[in-house]
Amino acid sequence: MKVLLINGSPNERGCTHEALSEVASALAESSVQSEILHIGRGPVRGCIGCGGCARSGRQRCVFRDDLVNTALERMEDCDGLVIGSPVHYASAGGSITSFMDRMFYAGGASMRGKVGAAVVSARRAGTTAALDQLHKYFFISGMPIAPSQYWPMVHGSTPAQVRQDEEGLQIMRMLGRNMAYMIRAFALARTQGILPPAPEAERKRTNFIR
Repeated sequence: MKVLLINGSPNERGCTHEALSEVASALAESSVQSEILHIGRGPVRGCIGCGGCARSGRQRCVFRDDLVNTALERMEDCDGLVIGSPVHYASAGGSITSFMDRMFYAGGASMRGKVGAAVVSARRAGTTAALDQLHKYFFISGMPIAPSQYWPMVHGSTPAQVRQDEEGLQIMRMLGRNMAYMIRAFALARTQGILPPAPEAERKRTNFIR
């Protein structure tokens, strides 16, 4: 059992990394492996809606100059995904937003049934709006979301300050434990022949233009 944690901060060892590391430590306590993938500081293209990912049949983005396809490849062997982002203007950062747009547009169908979670870091505010944005990737892809005991956020301007946020770190640990529990429960259900509902054969797409 394994979880991929994506660090969407431009700072590899910043506040977001502290939050993800606390989640990872809780996963390890439950014998669930994890890996933190930092998306880096380089430019991340936005999705252009070209449809090349679908036409190729590989569920991979046509752009190969960042780590989007790497993340999709890692997810093939993972049972869960945690997205971490700093708060920029009451939303997730621009790089992680472009990253997730392409990752889920290309490979969201393959993540159906895997457990998702999002965590955010902020000096003060904008956290719930950023979480709402990130959770929508899971909703649209049929991924159950791991809960915690409060909104999954940490506060501080530096990693040292985040380490003083005892409530925030506790929330991260509970999120990791709940995610591990859900992954193990779903695995047990599969051994008993209890499978998630399959999508209907024909996916309806409705608009309101006649």
